[in-house]
Amino acid sequence: MNILVCDDDKEIVDAIGIYLENEGYTIFKAANGLEAIERIANHQIHLIIMDIMMPKMDGIRATMKIREENNIPLIMLSAKSEDYDKILGLNIGADDYMTKPFNPLELIARVKSQLRRYTTLGSLETKSHVYRTGGLEIDDESKIITVDGEAVHLTPVQYKILRLLTANAGRVFSIEEIYEKVWHEPSFNPENTVAVHIRKIREKIEINPKEPKYLKVMWGVGYKVEKI
Repeated sequence: MNILVCDDDKEIVDAIGIYLENEGYTIFKAANGLEAIERIANHQIHLIIMDIMMPKMDGIRATMKIREENNIPLIMLSAKSEDYDKILGLNIGADDYMTKPFNPLELIARVKSQLRRYTTLGSLETKSHVYRTGGLEIDDESKIITVDGEAVHLTPVQYKILRLLTANAGRVFSIEEIYEKVWHEPSFNPENTVAVHIRKIREKIEINPKEPKYLKVMWGVGYKVEKI
């Protein structure tokens, strides 16, 4: 699972990152609230560790902004021990609160507890219809595709191809596999048909279709959407 650690103290971020990586988590880092919001927009984050006092945008304002759109578990950190800060953090949407300095083992225990609760409540499953890699997102329920927040309009066939590849990001599909899964019929020399659709999709989702970030060809093998 992916955990975002947000604190303007690089040593604290690095230290927390090491402990969590040793537990098998993937770590994303941010130095202020604005960077945290950017990471969340571009990556699938399952839990946030957020400091309160930071430049540009503090943890309170960042948490309020994050809570406008999602319910990712959030553990708030602060060097202050006053009840006011704890109550404020919890009132605006934090799920837990720790005061610096803290025991790293306790933080890990709280992280695991929040992730268990998040999964048990079904928050992860409710978004199983959303496929995301980098800034590319497909909501298969509403059939909406966005790239870096901008809507992209595809034909039904183009949509099916992109959904297939994005839902299996990182996996290479042969041209024959793509044709059979999208058209639901045996493939007979489908190279040109699939290639034309791939080119059209690239024109719509890539900044530079000649140097694609997402939809890539594996020469002699097939196509894949890059797992970012």
